[in-house]
Amino acid sequence: MKQFAVIGLGSFGMSIGRTLVEQGHETLGIDIDEGLVHEAAQVLTHVVQADATEEEALRALGLRNFDAVVVAIGTNLEASILVTLLLKELGARLVVAKASTELHGKVLSRIGADRVVFPERDMGARVAHYLVASNILDYVELSPKYSIMELTADAESHDRSLRELDLRNRYGVTVLAIKRGDEIKVSPQADDRLEKGDVLVVIGSQEGLRRLERN
Repeated sequence: MKQFAVIGLGSFGMSIGRTLVEQGHETLGIDIDEGLVHEAAQVLTHVVQADATEEEALRALGLRNFDAVVVAIGTNLEASILVTLLLKELGARLVVAKASTELHGKVLSRIGADRVVFPERDMGARVAHYLVASNILDYVELSPKYSIMELTADAESHDRSLRELDLRNRYGVTVLAIKRGDEIKVSPQADDRLEKGDVLVVIGSQEGLRRLERN
């Protein structure tokens, strides 16, 4: 069991905290809002009402001993940046910070955030891909050039092997796994055949994935 802390108990922070608890990890929630802290107490392992922008408050919580700290502060950019900076100065092992804009993300990275996430932007991209092609189940951008996509095998793919589909040569994408019901086959072979309902997990360039979507 690992120990995590989530600073900011809005919808994003609570979603992370709830998932961590469900996975069996000890999770501390921190927020200045008494109401949010009270609600989170029903879900998280521990909760504390505190102003995370105060160095002494963070120090007293011993966050440097946690496996990771998530800065999920919403629209208060100044607080988000200050808390991230304080956490790194206090020796936090891993700091994951939520950014609302590209500039905000750049600042967080420069002051030491180990990872910056853009939940609104990423969710917007996922919804857009779903709207364009209804067989797209998920879309995760790894970098400006490459992404991973989950898509349902279309009717033309049924009972055909990966060799026959030849996705690498046609679109420049690689099939990482095939999900069939509750089973996942990682690194499938070229002769593996697809069935109705199969989900492909593919990785490739943005351009290659766009061409695959339009297929």
